[in-house]
Amino acid sequence: MRLSIALTAVLFVSAAPPDTSPSALERAPDGWKDLIAAAGPNLNGWSRLPIPPGSTPKGTGKGSQWSIDAQSGSLVCRGDGGHEWLRWDDEVGDAVFHVEWRFIPVAGKKGYNSGIYIRNSADAKIWHQAQTGDASGGFLFGDSPADGKLVRFNLSKQVNDQRVKPAGEWNTFELTSKGNQISLWVNGAVTCNFDACKVPKGHVGLEAEGWKIEFRNVKLKSLRD
Repeated sequence: MRLSIALTAVLFVSAAPPDTSPSALERAPDGWKDLIAAAGPNLNGWSRLPIPPGSTPKGTGKGSQWSIDAQSGSLVCRGDGGHEWLRWDDEVGDAVFHVEWRFIPVAGKKGYNSGIYIRNSADAKIWHQAQTGDASGGFLFGDSPADGKLVRFNLSKQVNDQRVKPAGEWNTFELTSKGNQISLWVNGAVTCNFDACKVPKGHVGLEAEGWKIEFRNVKLKSLRD
């Protein structure tokens, strides 16, 4: 009987969910700017730009693969307009960028890939990205200036707990930039920190990389005193 109780306790502990903390939006819901609502159906305030910088985007017209779903109010990227990003045109400094997102599953497809940006240069030669994926990603990487040149960083090894959900399920990312630090919160916990950001302000944005992806509650909060 005692052995059975002990085994049950071990199984219970091993099955316990990982530690979670509320998002910044949940902790303090006031003072946020809803970037989708502010943009309206024509996505005013957002610009569509190619990746890599200087390349020619596919399709024609601003935001050709991006649209607002009339029923849900979500921002949808069809994933058929090439590799690019949608940039919020106002620069921001210390801030929290809250984004909820999910991939739309495609039968038989793998390799779901996109990203969420903060403190990018206007042309994205400088970029700091939170990687999204199909039960993968949840880390920061990018090209950031150091000693007069751009240096690639990748914090995937900091991620000890894979918190990103499979394609079709909603995820919540919060990217917080404050001083020289950028941190990433994923579905209940901070997964990694980049503490060598020499860019005091920049642009937030969303990446298109060939997959249909939906975004909601795309909100920004300044951390200025």
